[in-house]
Amino acid sequence: MASTLNLPYMSNTNTLTFSDSFLPRSHSFGQVLLPEKTKTLTSSRQCYTTSLSNLAASTVLISSPTKTTTPSTSYSGTHNDLANLWREIQGCNNWENLLEPLHPLLRREIIRYGEFVTACYKAFDLDPNSKRYLNCKYGKNNMLREIGMGGSGYDVTKYIYATPDINIPIQNATSSSCGRWIGFVSVASDEAVKRLGRRDILITFRGTVTNPEWIANFMSSLTPARLDPHNPRPDVKVESGFLTLYTSDELSSSKFGLGSCREQLLSEVSRLVNKYKGENISITMAGHSMGSALALLLAYDIAELGLNKKISRGGKRSISQVPVTVFSFGGPRVGNSEFKKRCEELGVKVLRIANVNDPITKLPGVVFNENFRVLMGGRYEMPWSCSCYAHVGVELMLDFFNMQNPSCVHDLESYISLLKCPKPKELQNENGDGMNNFAEKARDLLLTAQHINILPWIFAATTVMNLVQYSQTT
Repeated sequence: MASTLNLPYMSNTNTLTFSDSFLPRSHSFGQVLLPEKTKTLTSSRQCYTTSLSNLAASTVLISSPTKTTTPSTSYSGTHNDLANLWREIQGCNNWENLLEPLHPLLRREIIRYGEFVTACYKAFDLDPNSKRYLNCKYGKNNMLREIGMGGSGYDVTKYIYATPDINIPIQNATSSSCGRWIGFVSVASDEAVKRLGRRDILITFRGTVTNPEWIANFMSSLTPARLDPHNPRPDVKVESGFLTLYTSDELSSSKFGLGSCREQLLSEVSRLVNKYKGENISITMAGHSMGSALALLLAYDIAELGLNKKISRGGKRSISQVPVTVFSFGGPRVGNSEFKKRCEELGVKVLRIANVNDPITKLPGVVFNENFRVLMGGRYEMPWSCSCYAHVGVELMLDFFNMQNPSCVHDLESYISLLKCPKPKELQNENGDGMNNFAEKARDLLLTAQHINILPWIFAATTVMNLVQYSQTT
């Protein structure tokens, strides 16, 4: 079963010091609240006093409370360590001893991959009057540079498009039947290889944006994946909406249409693995929300088809396996327990970065999930267990909530900001207990519920009902 590991905190009050340039800024995707600022100021630094709750034999995310935290993706002084430890960072040991406390190299890698996912949102054109509507704003050769990631050390090799098999009107009629830009494939440059210790093939997916994608998210019925034509494995089931988004194409409406998201991805990954077969390679998927579901489907698909296997034809023929890793940010459940089991058998490694207050990470399968399929501590499996959703991989649990902006609980920028600048849990009052805290949180949520934007959910649910009614009358 998936492991759950909470970020630990200490009981004493510490002062964390951050440089001015490091303070998280507000973004269109949401914001994270920092601990209250103390009145003590130094010449070039601001001190933030934080109260940390007690947890035995644990440390806070930052190893030294008085040490300045460095934001970023810069690895000066540590890139040699990364080159030596990249297999552990990619999860070869399921991130054992790297999560409590969170290893600084792993934290930086999570942030780095999260910033690549953020790039998808920044580059996605949502202007209905634009010629690039629902596509990337920039060409692939200069996309990373245009959004401020020119020094990332990766070269974009292919853009990926997905075609939801759901037709609903959108503002730009010329794009109503076309694939939407969903992400990109990139590969580490020669210079980055020295730092990373291997040639990293990175596939990045954005989350839900368009209305058909919202509908796909609501198609929560399980359906057999059947991605391997030689062994369909009917017991391995995934959410039908995600599978549709992954496998649908435009070829039925036009012979010049795009192939499916799956075909585009498998073709490019195969090409890159073959191109760099003489080197150490890693295949990394990163995605947010719906994008993390597509990332997991791709990871499973690659491993199931054996596309991550390299055959050495030297003096002695041998087969090696390229590591396949998914960094999931606020991702939903994707498949059933058999899907989870098969991913583990294939060696697919998944690190799920999840906010405990994020409702998307509880879907689908709010009731019928990995916690509902067994009784008596796992000794008895229920008859419906094959129809229960199950999370895959190891979970890194975060905890943040903004009363002024409740939607930030699923916001990618909030996830990344918290990892860059961890926000400790507040101390419980002396007379408080878990039930009182739960009651307070429920009360506060009800008081602020009027500010939550639920229009996309209402629209999606209404459209699904209309589609069902239409299908019943035809």
